[in-house]
Parts: sequence; structure tokens; C-alpha cells
Amino acid sequence: MKKLTFTSESVSEGHPDKVCDQISDSILDEALRQDPESRVAAETMICPKGIFVSGEITSKANLDIEYLAKSVLKEIGYTAENGFDTDKCKVHNLLSKQSPDIAQGVNKNEGIHAEQGAGDQGIMFVYACKQTVS
Repeated sequence: MKKLTFTSESVSEGHPDKVCDQISDSILDEALRQDPESRVAAETMICPKGIFVSGEITSKANLDIEYLAKSVLKEIGYTAENGFDTDKCKVHNLLSKQSPDIAQGVNKNEGIHAEQGAGDQGIMFVYACKQTVS
């Protein structure tokens, strides 16, 4: 029996990955609060000079992305003194309406088949090694 090693990354509160997840989650939460039928695929990236929010949303919600993103940072406690000036950082809202190709797979009775799908969901477990045969 071969021995396999499984690893995963864990980061603490305040780590950029966690902050980005919290911003994306706040966008989803607000969209669902205003419109329970919302479909949100929001991804966030941050750096000291800005917040970038991208993805696709189908919703009747009126979302203030800049307010939502900066609120998360302020709630965490970021300030100019500790490396992230929430008042001066620029929020880049690159969200768009959901692509018709994905929508036809998740909208009821649309597309080639009547079945409803799950859009572009997927979970992958992979690791890099030199022993993999090409």
C-alpha cells in the first residue's frame, strides 16, 4: 500500500485570503438579503493600493460594492497605521451580469436540456510532484 500525504493551507484572521473571502461573502450576503433569488460569483483580490472585485451576478439587488468592501476592512480593524488605509484605497468594481452561457445551464427550462445545472462549480484536490508520469 502506497503512503499518501494530504496537506492543506490554513491562514489566520487578517490574512489577505481571509479578507478577500469576507468581502466576497459580504457581497453575497447583501445580494441575498435584498433578492433571495440572487446568483453571485464574486471574487476579490486586495493589495495596499486597492481592492478588486470581479465576477458575475444575476440579481435585482442594488449593491454598493465600495461600501461593502471598505466596511469589511474597517470591521477587521485595518487603518493607515497598520498597513491598509481604508479611506484612501480604490475599489475596482469589475462585476458584470452573469454570462448567458452559464445562465442557460442554471435557469429553469432554458438551454438545450430542461434540467437545472450548477453553473461552473467544481472542487479539485491536486498537488505538484516530480514523480507524475506525463
